[in-house]
Amino acid sequence: MKKALLIASVLFIAVITTACINNIAVQELNNKAAEYMQKGDFESAINRLEASIDLDSTMYETYYNLGIASTNAKKYEKAIESLESGIKIKPDYPNFYYSLAVAQAEYAEELLETADEDKVSEDEKKKSAELKLLATTNAKKYLELAPEAEDRETVEQLLEDLNKEEKEEQPVVLKG
Repeated sequence: MKKALLIASVLFIAVITTACINNIAVQELNNKAAEYMQKGDFESAINRLEASIDLDSTMYETYYNLGIASTNAKKYEKAIESLESGIKIKPDYPNFYYSLAVAQAEYAEELLETADEDKVSEDEKKKSAELKLLATTNAKKYLELAPEAEDRETVEQLLEDLNKEEKEEQPVVLKG
């Protein structure tokens, strides 16, 4: 019995020690990623944040930061995926929704930006419209979760821009 208790105690200590070391490594990776983001080196930040998630996939802050870094690097699909993963962990964190709305809106615009407007495919137009609708939904969710947000005017401007673009893109049907 004493031997089993000793083995269990050693295993428990080993697990706790590993968890502590893991947490320190995650924090170091996140701190380094923050430094890279401040310098504008979003690729290096993304690499550190992905490594952090590999070590601990339960920290919603890491997903949020990865979403921000990916948006700044114009890697919109990665940004959207990261922010949606973070929402699964902490659905009541308002900043996820605003950042997701921004990533979706910017991705929608990127899909439509070409040197020759005639080269935008119907699939790209459809995906852009879907992203704008999702961006609208997420911006509204942000305002719902953070009604006293300091950046309320900025979010409302985003909603206004998305709404204006949606109206401009809808075809006019003439009745005769």
